[in-house]
Amino acid sequence: MRTLFILLLCVVANTAGAQNFDEYFEDKTLRIDYIFSGNKASQEISLDCLNLSSRWYGKRKRLSEVPVEGNGTITVKDRATSKVIYKNSFSTLFQEWLTTEEAGVTTKAFENVFLVPMPKQPVDVTVELRNNRRETIAKMTHAVDPTDILIRDIGEHKTKYETMLKAADPENCINIAFVAEGYTEAEMPIFLEDVNKSLGALFAHEPFKSRKASFNIIAVEAASEDSGTSVPRDGIWKRTALGSHFDTFYSSRYLTTLHLKKLHDVLAGLPYEHIIILVNTEVYGGGGILNSYNLSAAHNPKTLPVVVHEFGHSFAGLGDEYAYENEAIPMYPTDVEPWEPNLTTMVDFKSKWASLIDKNTPVPTPANEKYADKVGVFEGAGYSLKGVYRPMQDCRMRTNENPDFCPVCRQAIDRLISFYVE
Repeated sequence: MRTLFILLLCVVANTAGAQNFDEYFEDKTLRIDYIFSGNKASQEISLDCLNLSSRWYGKRKRLSEVPVEGNGTITVKDRATSKVIYKNSFSTLFQEWLTTEEAGVTTKAFENVFLVPMPKQPVDVTVELRNNRRETIAKMTHAVDPTDILIRDIGEHKTKYETMLKAADPENCINIAFVAEGYTEAEMPIFLEDVNKSLGALFAHEPFKSRKASFNIIAVEAASEDSGTSVPRDGIWKRTALGSHFDTFYSSRYLTTLHLKKLHDVLAGLPYEHIIILVNTEVYGGGGILNSYNLSAAHNPKTLPVVVHEFGHSFAGLGDEYAYENEAIPMYPTDVEPWEPNLTTMVDFKSKWASLIDKNTPVPTPANEKYADKVGVFEGAGYSLKGVYRPMQDCRMRTNENPDFCPVCRQAIDRLISFYVE
């Protein structure tokens, strides 16, 4: 009887979630373009443009919940009732740039793009940015009236694409778009091969392997005039679809694009909510930003583990578990618990992976061979040699050589997949 009652509750909850979406939203996507600007001393959020495209490919249930905190949130409230009807989290390159020395001496502006379902009635949208102490540093609220004549109608998709993997339930799945960067029209067969290799690598890892049926994946053939990508340190600037380049924040291996409006213009009208960009280069590099994009060099010997690692960042909000003495970055104050599910400063360890540690395993776990395959608390993570801890001695989020995600990362990814599709 108790089991039946629980099942009925689940049916009611799921039905209510579907009705809630239809009550407040159309089956269309409202793309909101922003400019985040400022420096270490002050930051500002500005509305740039509102865009409309056909169909909504994001979540339709648990609309006011976020599974991962991130460094910021976008919240949609119904104007008439002030009820939160949609919410999502994110991280941005702008916030990462604020941690650099350059941000202490100059002011810059960064494009940012967020997707929300198209409201049926007027709403208020709030964007909030937080620092590494999880404190609000900038916040802006603006109105959106769905009858606004200045909302730009993007229309149906224009960029050629191929479906690489069909979800078991296309109406209840996670949509991923692989996007070509630095591939000419003639090189698109190579891009499609690269996507297939990347998919093979991604779905060789648990829990993606077991949850493969939950994903719908397309390959978007965004053709570039030039082959390759820009390498500023060598004076090389290529004409590519997304304007990617190495040397982001003057870090030689940091390969990104700052042109997010270009990226989403390419994807307009396509079934996507998560983005993996493959860059046609042999040089090692890449980057991943939560609910923004994952970008990786496509032809380096380490490409496949990098694609998987960076997707851990962009999809699941996993933190880097490595730390190097010559590259120490104070991104995690040791008196604040990180929001990333696989990092801890021991401030609030019980909320992390304490339940996964064997009672006979000491915490913090000594870094020796005896505990190499044990979940514990290992010092050295989040770019800090001291004060920030990871779950195991090694993991896909620590080194490219490790073949698997650790149990803590697997659990975090599995929970996120469940959040979207169950």
